[in-house]
Amino acid sequence: MKAVWMGMVAASALLVVGTAQASPDLAKSSGCLNCHMVDKKLVGPALKDIAAKYKADPKAVDYLAGKIQKGSQGVWGPVPMPPNAKVNEADAKTLAQWILTQ
Repeated sequence: MKAVWMGMVAASALLVVGTAQASPDLAKSSGCLNCHMVDKKLVGPALKDIAAKYKADPKAVDYLAGKIQKGSQGVWGPVPMPPNAKVNEADAKTLAQWILTQ
């Protein structure tokens, strides 16, 4: 029984690592990194600044996923973030979760 439990924990860890590694690629292929950098402002805010702003918000994943898909204006200044309609809901949530880990 203990071996089965350890196997499940190890498999879960691999899934988490796989998702974390896939998110930078997803961010790049989704166009996020055209305007955002992880550690400094480009056109939009740094991803680490977004993570810091929303780290205590339990609804941050859904909120940010919505902003990724529908766009945003006025939250970080006058430059609007256009909607990204090619990002589906699941990918938007994956991106939001990854952003919050920065």
